[in-house]
Amino acid sequence: MQGFRRDGSVRNIIFQPGQFDCAVETLLGKYNAQNIYNMNPTEIHYNIADWVIAGNRLNEIGECLWYLNPFRPSCSSTFPSNGSGTFHTRLGEHCFYRPTASYANT
Repeated sequence: MQGFRRDGSVRNIIFQPGQFDCAVETLLGKYNAQNIYNMNPTEIHYNIADWVIAGNRLNEIGECLWYLNPFRPSCSSTFPSNGSGTFHTRLGEHCFYRPTASYANT
């Protein structure tokens, strides 16, 4: 994967180019108002992060590797654009995708 940082720290994964839109201040040349620098996390957000880092998962999401907010009522049948993920479920505003057989070739 181009640009992948092998140390695997959470910080490097989050700030890897193209990984999370909320980690950048501009998207497509425009200011991204939904970036992490504009967020005010509360105790519940830290508790959720600790719960996930400890290895916990929501049953509804299962083994999904990708998620996104499509900012529309429907989810694409595949994600990312190379087709290595297939739609699994939608929770709130987010679409979740699990790997397909073609994921092994990426």
